[in-house]
Amino acid sequence: MRRRRFLTAAPLLLPAWLARRAVADTPLAYPPVTPGYRIVLPGDHGAHPAFRIEWWYVTGALNAPRADVGFQLTFFRYRPGYAEQLRTPLAARQILFAHAALTWPGDRLQHSERSARANLGAHVSTSDCDVSIGSWRLWRESRESSEPHQAHHSPQRHGNSEYFRLRMQSQPFAFDFILKPTQAPMLQGEQGYSRKGAAPHQASYYLSWPQLQVTGTLIRHRQAQTVEGRAWFDHEWSTAMLADNAVGWDWLGINLDDGGALMAFRLRDSQGETVFADAAWRDASGRQQPFPAHQIRFTPLGHWRSPRSGAVYPVQLEIRLGDLILRTQPVLDDQELNTRRPTPVVYWEGLVHLVGSLRGRGYLELTGYTQRVPL
Repeated sequence: MRRRRFLTAAPLLLPAWLARRAVADTPLAYPPVTPGYRIVLPGDHGAHPAFRIEWWYVTGALNAPRADVGFQLTFFRYRPGYAEQLRTPLAARQILFAHAALTWPGDRLQHSERSARANLGAHVSTSDCDVSIGSWRLWRESRESSEPHQAHHSPQRHGNSEYFRLRMQSQPFAFDFILKPTQAPMLQGEQGYSRKGAAPHQASYYLSWPQLQVTGTLIRHRQAQTVEGRAWFDHEWSTAMLADNAVGWDWLGINLDDGGALMAFRLRDSQGETVFADAAWRDASGRQQPFPAHQIRFTPLGHWRSPRSGAVYPVQLEIRLGDLILRTQPVLDDQELNTRRPTPVVYWEGLVHLVGSLRGRGYLELTGYTQRVPL
């Protein structure tokens, strides 16, 4: 949840050393997430640096150059809370890091990562979607952005002139994608106020763009290939989300075959029991149906054990949402990311098929199976 879109999300996976605060620092106050906030675009596409955590999370399923190729690129922004009083541009006031991955059926998952301090190798805009670390970048392009009378609009509007651009380069793979909206964004929770626990402050502001049309170029084994598919884009920001007894989450974002979209997540305790859950289904006509926690149930059906981390992930899940019965089927069992920058974080993030009452493709994220997510 996310993620990233998590926390959630992207959707989410913040290193423990970032959470520690220097003893000499004065404790800092971070704004809480509260209900009633109105998301306004394009401004809320940008960063919210007063809040402690934020991520921009993009995942997708391609049909070309072959079926069931999956990709991920997530940018994280974190305010560590120490050294902010130092009068030097070298102070780590904002840390940015990014994870990228490529799923290719019949092959092992490939992934890469970047990290940097804001204004020292990394950049993020506060007025629109534009975040980068070196040559890795996610940004929005639109002819509307140059017209003042159209610059601030409701999330229910979208235009054919608007699209997102996604670019990353690494030795194993690289891509340059255009992500074009085909429908309005999806506000999660209560008009973008997404609860993550029993306490009101355990929440995020959460905006999703499902059913993005993907075109562009993928480079694999030094061969450039034209792509076509669908993507999901989450943007979340918060200050505090996880309850003390929550160790991680299971999150699902699916572009449905009929043009609809489904998001579902649960937070788990150390025994695997659900601490909090939420879900929303939007049909192809745009009608959105939320599901309260008592109507949501996650049941593991099949597991995969990582030979590297030893973690056991429930990659095949049954998810019941009211009368809907859904099951996940991974394209590859081994879609574990073992990241090192800026500190080791291990999680499962992979392309799955959804079958049952609803059908589609999207990403399943499983965190907290090696250690508690240090949010």
